[in-house]
Amino acid sequence: MLSVRDLQAAYGPAKVLFDISFEIGAGEVVTLLGRNGMGKTTTIKTIIGLLPATGGSVSFNDRPLAGQPAYRVARQGIGLVPEGRQVFPNLTVEENLVATASPGPDRSKAPRWSLPDVYALFPRLKERRGNLGNQLSGGEQQMLAIGRALMTNPRLLMLDEATEGLAPLIREEIWTCLRQLKNEQQAILVVDKNVDALTSFADRHVVIEKGVVVWTGTSQDLRSDPSVKDRFLHV
Repeated sequence: MLSVRDLQAAYGPAKVLFDISFEIGAGEVVTLLGRNGMGKTTTIKTIIGLLPATGGSVSFNDRPLAGQPAYRVARQGIGLVPEGRQVFPNLTVEENLVATASPGPDRSKAPRWSLPDVYALFPRLKERRGNLGNQLSGGEQQMLAIGRALMTNPRLLMLDEATEGLAPLIREEIWTCLRQLKNEQQAILVVDKNVDALTSFADRHVVIEKGVVVWTGTSQDLRSDPSVKDRFLHV
């Protein structure tokens, strides 16, 4: 579904990505792991078209994404839950959800996600549907950001820092949501620091160090090789 090959990117003269390669198949959950500042968010921004690639390639369903603006990339079926949530603060929960709603790229079948579906996944959002975005807690804003991305009916859902700054109980709600989506064969790319939670449901992991992929493997591979955490993930 998603193919990233030798991806390179920079902020002005400062090169950040040197060699990023990985793939995500239909229904797979893949993680991007690494310490802060190693290029995970830059990788996501380059895939979605918020930052131009300076080398390599990205393709989605065999269609190249290079040079396309972010809105065209999104229309092909990639939904983003950005770092920092970025909900619309002066819109209500329900307005946030419908503002960017789309039937998705596959018009031949009924959309999977609608308002009732998102409210069923996150009952708290239904309770707060009349509240403004800036009146929500951090956890509720993250639920809203996920629900908003799902309302675009994406083929691939990308989450940048899925549970950063959230309380343990809220983090578990997010993991439960992602496990449910995986069970429904939703393809997911997720960035997060909670490795133990990720290995409980992710299929494969991609570890980035200084803009280069330094390790890839399954959850079983990661659990059985503690040196990966020691070398690349622990602060």
